[in-house]
Amino acid sequence: MKEPWSRCWYWSLLLAVASMLGLMLVIVMIVDAFAEHAPQPGSQTAWRTHLQSLEEALTRNDLAGAELRWSQAYAAALKSRHWEGLMAAGDAYRRLGARGGFQQIAVAKARQTYLAALFRARSEKSLEGVLQAARGFAELGDEAVVERCLQIARLVAAETRDPRGDARVRAFTERWLTTAGGSSDQHTEVPTDPGQRRPGAIR
Repeated sequence: MKEPWSRCWYWSLLLAVASMLGLMLVIVMIVDAFAEHAPQPGSQTAWRTHLQSLEEALTRNDLAGAELRWSQAYAAALKSRHWEGLMAAGDAYRRLGARGGFQQIAVAKARQTYLAALFRARSEKSLEGVLQAARGFAELGDEAVVERCLQIARLVAAETRDPRGDARVRAFTERWLTTAGGSSDQHTEVPTDPGQRRPGAIR
């Protein structure tokens, strides 16, 4: 008997997600291999300056300038070798895409950036970073990737023996399952900590 189409589609999706995650892991490893062994002072936060300039460009409705500032922020985030700048860059590109009318392209770019942030967070054993990546994918509606992020979050919580880790993962999962039942046309913000709301989130 042939498998139902829905089951075939589900397994095809999981295979595609696994392949995408594997490809991004290779990309991040290559970037890190060519990055400086010891980042220069200030490189950890240089992306913040560029993103601030991006916001100022958006205020002036200077989309070309904002695009340039985003490229600089993204490069600085990669050089920082931490997850936080990559997550901020992904969020910023979604805002830029919403203003510039190229949301589909922006979502694809944000997805790649969130993947890079996820692997950075995993390598740093940062539960906050993994949950932030899960939040980003949840806002994009990428349920299969969110599930994978939560698996990684549980591993990180166990490895770091974070006393609040398991509770944070469970709380995030519960909030995500609650909001995932909403309209697929609108992406809902999922805080990574109880009672937390992320400034500037896209709704």
